[in-house]
Amino acid sequence: MAVKLSIKDACFSYNDKEPVWENINLAVEEGECLCLLGPNGCGKTTLFNCITGNLPLKSGSIYVNQKNIHDFSVIELAKTIGIVFQEHTAPFPYTSLEVVRMGRTPHLGLLETPSKEDTELAYRIMEDLGIAHLAGKSYTHISGGERQLVLIARTLCQEPEIILFDEPTSHLDFKNQALVLRTIKKLSERGMTIVMTSHFPNHVWKVGTKVAMLGYQGMVAQGPVEQVMTEENLTRAYGINIKIHEASSGTGAIHFCEPDFM
Repeated sequence: MAVKLSIKDACFSYNDKEPVWENINLAVEEGECLCLLGPNGCGKTTLFNCITGNLPLKSGSIYVNQKNIHDFSVIELAKTIGIVFQEHTAPFPYTSLEVVRMGRTPHLGLLETPSKEDTELAYRIMEDLGIAHLAGKSYTHISGGERQLVLIARTLCQEPEIILFDEPTSHLDFKNQALVLRTIKKLSERGMTIVMTSHFPNHVWKVGTKVAMLGYQGMVAQGPVEQVMTEENLTRAYGINIKIHEASSGTGAIHFCEPDFM
Protein backbone atom coordinates (compact mmCIF):
# COMPACT_ATOMS: atom_id res chain seq x y z
CA MET A 1 0.00 0.00 0.00
CA ALA A 2 1.13 3.55 -0.75
CA VAL A 3 2.03 5.83 2.16
CA LYS A 4 -0.50 8.67 2.14
CA LEU A 5 0.75 10.64 5.14
CA SER A 6 4.16 10.62 6.81
CA ILE A 7 5.71 12.59 9.65
CA LYS A 8 9.49 12.64 9.91
CA ASP A 9 11.60 13.74 12.91
CA ALA A 10 8.90 16.18 14.00
CA CYS A 11 9.37 18.48 16.99
CA PHE A 12 7.03 21.22 18.22
CA SER A 13 7.27 23.85 20.93
CA TYR A 14 5.43 27.05 21.80
CA ASN A 15 7.58 30.21 21.82
CA ASP A 16 10.89 28.37 22.25
CA LYS A 17 9.70 26.63 25.41
CA GLU A 18 10.32 22.96 26.17
CA PRO A 19 9.10 20.78 23.27
CA VAL A 20 5.53 19.52 23.56
CA TRP A 21 6.90 16.44 21.78
CA GLU A 22 9.89 15.61 19.64
CA ASN A 23 11.29 12.85 17.42
CA ILE A 24 7.81 11.96 16.12
CA ASN A 25 7.91 9.61 13.14
CA LEU A 26 4.68 8.20 11.72
CA ALA A 27 3.48 6.71 8.44
CA VAL A 28 -0.13 6.12 7.45
CA GLU A 29 -0.79 3.91 4.47
CA GLU A 30 -3.77 4.05 2.14
CA GLY A 31 -6.86 2.61 3.81
CA GLU A 32 -5.44 2.66 7.33
CA CYS A 33 -7.17 4.26 10.31
CA LEU A 34 -4.52 5.71 12.62
CA CYS A 35 -5.69 6.65 16.10
CA LEU A 36 -3.67 9.31 17.92
CA LEU A 37 -4.42 8.21 21.47
CA GLY A 38 -3.50 9.78 24.79
CA PRO A 39 -4.70 11.81 27.78
CA ASN A 40 -5.85 15.41 27.54
CA GLY A 41 -2.93 17.80 27.36
CA CYS A 42 -0.40 15.35 25.92
CA GLY A 43 -0.16 17.13 22.56
CA LYS A 44 -2.59 15.16 20.35
CA THR A 45 -4.47 18.22 19.11
CA THR A 46 -1.17 20.09 18.64
CA LEU A 47 0.05 17.28 16.39
CA PHE A 48 -3.33 17.32 14.61
CA ASN A 49 -2.96 21.05 13.94
CA CYS A 50 0.56 20.53 12.62
CA ILE A 51 -0.75 17.93 10.17
CA THR A 52 -3.42 20.36 8.96
CA GLY A 53 -0.79 23.07 8.50
CA ASN A 54 -2.34 25.35 11.14
CA LEU A 55 0.77 25.13 13.35
CA PRO A 56 4.38 25.12 12.11
CA LEU A 57 6.79 22.45 13.31
CA LYS A 58 9.92 23.59 15.12
CA SER A 59 11.79 20.97 13.10
CA GLY A 60 11.01 17.99 10.92
CA SER A 61 8.61 17.55 8.02
CA ILE A 62 5.13 16.34 7.14
CA TYR A 63 4.45 14.77 3.75
CA VAL A 64 1.20 13.97 1.95
CA ASN A 65 1.60 11.64 -1.02
CA GLN A 66 5.38 12.10 -0.65
CA LYS A 67 5.02 15.88 -1.07
CA ASN A 68 5.88 18.36 1.70
CA ILE A 69 2.67 19.80 3.09
CA HIS A 70 4.06 23.34 2.74
CA ASP A 71 4.35 22.85 -1.02
CA PHE A 72 0.57 22.49 -1.39
CA SER A 73 -1.65 25.42 -2.28
CA VAL A 74 -4.64 25.96 0.00
CA ILE A 75 -7.02 24.66 -2.67
CA GLU A 76 -4.83 21.66 -3.49
CA LEU A 77 -4.60 20.74 0.19
CA ALA A 78 -8.37 21.08 0.64
CA LYS A 79 -8.90 18.65 -2.24
CA THR A 80 -6.53 16.15 -0.62
CA ILE A 81 -7.25 16.39 3.11
CA GLY A 82 -10.67 16.73 4.71
CA ILE A 83 -11.00 17.80 8.35
CA VAL A 84 -13.79 17.10 10.84
CA PHE A 85 -13.30 19.25 13.93
CA GLN A 86 -14.79 18.67 17.39
CA GLU A 87 -17.33 21.47 17.14
CA HIS A 88 -18.87 23.66 14.48
CA THR A 89 -21.45 26.41 14.80
CA ALA A 90 -23.24 27.52 11.65
CA PRO A 91 -23.67 31.33 11.60
CA PHE A 92 -26.91 31.02 9.60
CA PRO A 93 -29.68 28.37 9.69
CA TYR A 94 -28.59 26.55 6.55
CA THR A 95 -30.29 23.27 5.76
CA SER A 96 -28.18 20.19 6.40
CA LEU A 97 -28.01 19.56 2.64
CA GLU A 98 -26.62 23.07 2.10
CA VAL A 99 -23.97 22.45 4.77
CA VAL A 100 -22.95 19.17 3.11
CA ARG A 101 -22.82 20.85 -0.30
CA MET A 102 -20.33 23.40 1.09
CA GLY A 103 -17.80 20.60 0.82
CA ARG A 104 -17.70 21.27 -2.92
CA THR A 105 -16.11 24.72 -2.34
CA PRO A 106 -12.51 23.65 -3.22
CA HIS A 107 -13.81 22.41 -6.59
CA LEU A 108 -15.57 25.66 -7.52
CA GLY A 109 -14.21 28.74 -9.28
CA LEU A 110 -14.07 32.14 -7.59
CA LEU A 111 -17.59 33.23 -8.61
CA GLU A 112 -18.96 29.78 -9.36
CA THR A 113 -21.99 28.43 -7.50
CA PRO A 114 -22.75 24.76 -6.80
CA SER A 115 -24.26 22.94 -9.74
CA LYS A 116 -27.13 20.49 -9.87
CA GLU A 117 -24.53 17.73 -9.96
CA ASP A 118 -22.93 19.09 -6.77
CA THR A 119 -26.30 19.03 -5.01
CA GLU A 120 -26.99 15.50 -6.22
CA LEU A 121 -23.58 14.34 -4.98
CA ALA A 122 -24.23 15.90 -1.56
CA TYR A 123 -27.59 14.17 -1.30
CA ARG A 124 -26.17 10.80 -2.39
CA ILE A 125 -23.51 11.05 0.32
CA MET A 126 -26.19 11.82 2.91
CA GLU A 127 -28.18 8.83 1.69
CA ASP A 128 -25.13 6.62 1.97
CA LEU A 129 -24.53 7.73 5.56
CA GLY A 130 -28.19 7.19 6.44
CA ILE A 131 -28.93 10.87 7.11
CA ALA A 132 -30.91 11.82 3.99
CA HIS A 133 -33.89 12.51 6.27
CA LEU A 134 -31.93 15.50 7.64
CA ALA A 135 -31.46 17.12 4.22
CA GLY A 136 -34.21 19.71 4.61
CA LYS A 137 -33.78 20.29 8.34
CA SER A 138 -31.99 23.31 9.72
CA TYR A 139 -28.44 22.43 10.75
CA THR A 140 -28.87 24.54 13.89
CA HIS A 141 -31.92 22.52 15.00
CA ILE A 142 -30.56 18.96 14.84
CA SER A 143 -28.79 17.04 17.59
CA GLY A 144 -25.06 17.10 18.25
CA GLY A 145 -24.64 13.59 16.88
CA GLU A 146 -26.59 14.46 13.76
CA ARG A 147 -24.49 17.60 13.24
CA GLN A 148 -21.32 15.52 13.47
CA LEU A 149 -22.62 13.12 10.82
CA VAL A 150 -23.54 16.10 8.61
CA LEU A 151 -19.98 17.41 9.00
CA ILE A 152 -18.60 14.02 8.00
CA ALA A 153 -20.86 14.11 4.92
CA ARG A 154 -19.63 17.63 4.11
CA THR A 155 -16.04 16.43 4.32
CA LEU A 156 -16.78 13.47 2.03
CA CYS A 157 -18.28 15.95 -0.43
CA GLN A 158 -14.79 17.41 -0.82
CA GLU A 159 -13.76 14.00 -2.20
CA PRO A 160 -10.51 14.01 -0.19
CA GLU A 161 -7.95 11.23 -0.07
CA ILE A 162 -7.41 11.59 3.70
CA ILE A 163 -9.82 12.56 6.47
CA LEU A 164 -8.66 13.92 9.83
CA PHE A 165 -11.02 13.62 12.82
CA ASP A 166 -10.26 15.66 15.95
CA GLU A 167 -11.92 13.79 18.86
CA PRO A 168 -15.10 13.26 16.82
CA THR A 169 -17.13 11.83 19.72
CA SER A 170 -16.47 14.64 22.20
CA HIS A 171 -19.66 16.04 23.78
CA LEU A 172 -21.78 13.23 22.29
CA ASP A 173 -23.98 10.85 24.25
CA PHE A 174 -23.50 7.09 24.16
CA LYS A 175 -25.76 6.44 21.17
CA ASN A 176 -24.32 9.21 19.03
CA GLN A 177 -20.77 8.17 19.88
CA ALA A 178 -21.66 4.72 18.51
CA LEU A 179 -23.18 6.20 15.33
CA VAL A 180 -20.12 8.34 14.60
CA LEU A 181 -17.67 5.51 15.32
CA ARG A 182 -19.67 3.15 13.12
CA THR A 183 -19.49 5.69 10.29
CA ILE A 184 -15.71 6.09 10.68
CA LYS A 185 -15.29 2.31 10.71
CA LYS A 186 -17.39 2.04 7.56
CA LEU A 187 -15.26 4.64 5.76
CA SER A 188 -12.07 2.86 6.79
CA GLU A 189 -13.35 -0.48 5.53
CA ARG A 190 -14.06 1.17 2.17
CA GLY A 191 -10.41 2.20 1.85
CA MET A 192 -10.50 5.79 3.10
CA THR A 193 -7.29 6.88 4.86
CA ILE A 194 -8.16 8.24 8.31
CA VAL A 195 -6.34 9.87 11.22
CA MET A 196 -8.39 10.28 14.40
CA THR A 197 -7.45 11.79 17.75
CA SER A 198 -9.05 10.38 20.89
CA HIS A 199 -8.50 10.14 24.62
CA PHE A 200 -10.82 7.11 24.91
CA PRO A 201 -8.77 3.88 24.63
CA ASN A 202 -11.86 1.75 24.00
CA HIS A 203 -12.56 3.64 20.78
CA VAL A 204 -9.26 2.43 19.31
CA TRP A 205 -10.41 -1.21 19.39
CA LYS A 206 -13.62 -0.18 17.61
CA VAL A 207 -12.17 1.62 14.60
CA GLY A 208 -8.36 1.63 14.53
CA THR A 209 -5.97 -0.44 12.44
CA LYS A 210 -2.92 1.38 13.80
CA VAL A 211 -2.34 3.48 16.92
CA ALA A 212 0.18 6.11 17.99
CA MET A 213 0.00 6.37 21.78
CA LEU A 214 1.17 9.65 23.31
CA GLY A 215 1.83 10.38 26.98
CA TYR A 216 3.01 13.47 28.80
CA GLN A 217 6.62 12.52 28.00
CA GLY A 218 6.04 12.04 24.28
CA MET A 219 5.46 8.94 22.19
CA VAL A 220 4.84 5.79 24.27
CA ALA A 221 4.40 3.30 21.43
CA GLN A 222 3.09 3.03 17.89
CA GLY A 223 2.12 0.23 15.54
CA PRO A 224 -0.73 -2.23 15.00
CA VAL A 225 -3.53 -1.98 17.55
CA GLU A 226 -3.07 -5.53 18.86
CA GLN A 227 0.60 -4.85 19.61
CA VAL A 228 0.38 -1.35 21.10
CA MET A 229 -2.82 -1.60 23.17
CA THR A 230 -1.31 -3.31 26.22
CA GLU A 231 -1.82 -2.70 29.93
CA GLU A 232 1.81 -1.61 30.27
CA ASN A 233 1.61 0.99 27.48
CA LEU A 234 -1.77 2.34 28.59
CA THR A 235 -0.54 2.65 32.18
CA ARG A 236 2.51 4.61 30.99
CA ALA A 237 0.43 6.90 28.78
CA TYR A 238 -2.33 7.72 31.28
CA GLY A 239 -0.33 7.57 34.51
CA ILE A 240 -2.77 5.21 36.21
CA ASN A 241 -2.95 1.43 36.40
CA ILE A 242 -5.18 0.12 33.63
CA LYS A 243 -6.63 -3.35 33.15
CA ILE A 244 -7.65 -4.78 29.79
CA HIS A 245 -10.58 -7.19 29.60
CA GLU A 246 -11.51 -9.53 26.80
CA ALA A 247 -14.88 -11.08 26.04
CA SER A 248 -16.15 -13.30 23.26
CA SER A 249 -18.92 -12.43 20.84
CA GLY A 250 -20.38 -13.85 17.66
CA THR A 251 -18.00 -11.70 15.61
CA GLY A 252 -14.85 -12.44 17.62
CA ALA A 253 -13.10 -11.10 20.71
CA ILE A 254 -14.13 -7.78 22.25
CA HIS A 255 -11.52 -5.76 24.13
CA PHE A 256 -12.10 -2.95 26.59
CA CYS A 257 -10.17 -1.38 29.44
CA GLU A 258 -10.77 0.47 32.68
CA PRO A 259 -8.72 2.01 35.50
CA ASP A 260 -7.62 -0.54 38.08
CA PHE A 261 -8.60 0.89 41.46
CA MET A 262 -8.16 -2.35 43.36
